[in-house]
Amino acid sequence: RLFRPMLNMQRMLQSAIRACLPIFDPNELLECIKKLVEIDREWVPYSNAASLYIRPVFIGTEPSLGLKITTKALLYVILSPVGPYFSKGTLDSVSLWADPKYVRAWKGGTGDCKVGGNYGASLYAQSEALAAGCQQVLWLYGDEHNITEAGTMNLFIYWINENGEEELVTPPLDGVILPGVVRQSILDLTRKWNQFKVEERSVTMKELVNASKQNRVKEMFGSGTACVLCPVSQILYQGENLHIPTMENGPKLTAQLFDNLADIQYGKMKSDWTLLVV
Repeated sequence: RLFRPMLNMQRMLQSAIRACLPIFDPNELLECIKKLVEIDREWVPYSNAASLYIRPVFIGTEPSLGLKITTKALLYVILSPVGPYFSKGTLDSVSLWADPKYVRAWKGGTGDCKVGGNYGASLYAQSEALAAGCQQVLWLYGDEHNITEAGTMNLFIYWINENGEEELVTPPLDGVILPGVVRQSILDLTRKWNQFKVEERSVTMKELVNASKQNRVKEMFGSGTACVLCPVSQILYQGENLHIPTMENGPKLTAQLFDNLADIQYGKMKSDWTLLVV
């Protein structure tokens, strides 16, 4: 089964347009991927803790040096069996290093595109996070230290907001945030549940620190294709460790979402989000 493949195809197309790569047909690419998975189906792990990671790659191949729009490009797909994304294992919490001196993306840039430059430029900050004893970078943006993403993940906060409402909030798609497929799936699921308020809006570190001091934060987690969901338990910010009680609270919501997504992805729950290949 492929999980919401057309969302991935459309995002890749938009990224290609932004990078001035030649246009391709998303439906045709999806048919090629389906055939490739069918041929290599024995590489799909027989495990609920592993999956076959599909990585389409699109690169310019203009045979010249210089900065210009390419007229030739190569579109290919890599398949790789993968286990849990983090070495600690699935749904083990991670710590984040938040320092505004490094920025992952900015408005008007390519933060909302799936391009290699976004990731290559993040490695130095990641090395500082590891040196500080943290596992991932919490990317901040602007003078207000707006929370954007964690490592290569979209980010969610489950808390009691300032109005006393139970709320799940994630940063908005304002050009800085990658429109993650798992992110959209979490929004779709929780809005369908209608159990609490679900919002896409900016959250600053000041808001998060204040909520933490007032014991209003319930859970915090990252989401992405590789990790699916990853709980956050600690944030190192301005020399202080901010404890996030995700694991002490279950993590109830994180685990519920993870189980629901896994059931859909592995065919245990009927959904039009999956495309059966073989």
